Amino acid sequence: MTETAELLPTERQLLFSRFADKLETAYNLNRKVVSFQANKDEPIYRWFKYKEGFSSALVKYFLKEYGNKPGKLLDPFAGAGTTLFAGQELGWESYGVELLPVGIFVMQTREVLNDPDLEKLRSAIIKISDDLSKIENYSTHFKHIAITKDAFADDTEIMMNKFLSYCSKIRDKKTQTVLRFAAFSVLEEISYTRKDGQYLRWDYRSKRDLSGKPFDKGKILTFEEALKSKLNQIMVDLSPDQSLNLFEEYSSNGNGHKQLPVKIIAGSCLEELPKLEDNFFDFILTSPPYCNRYDYTRTYALELVYLGYDSDQVRSLRQSMLSCTVENKEKVDYLKQFYSSIGKPEVFDEVFGVYNNSGAMMEVNSILDQLNKLEKLNNNNIPRMVKNYFLELCFVIYEMARITKAAGYSVMVNDNVRYGGEEIPVDLILSGFAENFGFTIKKIFVLPKGKGNSSQQMGNYGRTEVRKCVYLWQKK
Repeated sequence: MTETAELLPTERQLLFSRFADKLETAYNLNRKVVSFQANKDEPIYRWFKYKEGFSSALVKYFLKEYGNKPGKLLDPFAGAGTTLFAGQELGWESYGVELLPVGIFVMQTREVLNDPDLEKLRSAIIKISDDLSKIENYSTHFKHIAITKDAFADDTEIMMNKFLSYCSKIRDKKTQTVLRFAAFSVLEEISYTRKDGQYLRWDYRSKRDLSGKPFDKGKILTFEEALKSKLNQIMVDLSPDQSLNLFEEYSSNGNGHKQLPVKIIAGSCLEELPKLEDNFFDFILTSPPYCNRYDYTRTYALELVYLGYDSDQVRSLRQSMLSCTVENKEKVDYLKQFYSSIGKPEVFDEVFGVYNNSGAMMEVNSILDQLNKLEKLNNNNIPRMVKNYFLELCFVIYEMARITKAAGYSVMVNDNVRYGGEEIPVDLILSGFAENFGFTIKKIFVLPKGKGNSSQQMGNYGRTEVRKCVYLWQKK
């Protein structure tokens, strides 16, 4: 018996029983396809390592399997645009909402590279080395925040600022975008940092006072070395002897559909989805941030500073993102005010009611609160994070249902999580919300291999797996 025996997971068991016949092991969906790993052969992901999200192969599979013909496609958490560009290749009119400027910049670059002026770009690249060496007066474009200070050697910092000053004077915006993207893509290689989970791990050669065992990331390239190598990689991939369309697995001519420009909506989907028309989209395919405490504003801190974001802007971004870190504050009052400001206070009441009427959700909240009182959680803000994560996604799912056409599909990729030894069935709770808003739960595809728990949780609760799933919902 545990100290929380009085809180048996009866509501979660009931929810599992309700959806048990929808759970199906999907042997064709492995972790490689449902993660970024299968994208490694695509040029844009070779150039910049964006590890969040899923593969183009997954998008194309679901669009070809369940999309009768190309229509309007949406990804409310667009990331680096995998859904948008895979849909574009298959003739879909793609829309994406994204808050993190890192993903927006990658998408904008990829759109530019769908129709590059190779001669103009080649000419600009040839001139760079000589032109940079002649620059004496330059502006400080790269302005650090606390978590990026001293990330680069002094010489590297000088060359980056010279390069950014140089780029700002290039009149051709497409060429400027590609050059800026090349430097953006090598920040980790030229820094004393390495992305490690949700943080930056620091090399022993940095000026920072570091505790613990010294970390050696290996060779750190100079800015000139890294930039030259990246630009060469880009030009080789763009060269005429490559396939006619660099990013395309299925030829647009072969499937008979014209490729349409992607539409990128910068902002939070909590604010942007309510602005979209009812019954507008034929297909939604997305993967929200997981409820796993990852803070993308820290993981991509160097890139954010490179794009010109200061401390206040990064802090604001962190709070605006879906609540998936222990630092996120509650958004319930903000959401109530927001829906009132757009003349839809009844929507807030409806969604909040669905959330509070979820027995499994209330059970999870109650158990986490109890574990917190017993000091069984490693951070006392975990209960708040989990409550807000699901509440915010409840609003997102309501809007997804509203803007999807009748008989349209929604596909969502997400992982279940475990805190204090208690599994939280993300797949079942979100599917319960979806059912309340007019979706039929067609399938919950379960990957053959689940996700293991952390070494800390294994020590306390044993080695167990939680489900990694892809949900398939259809609007009634």
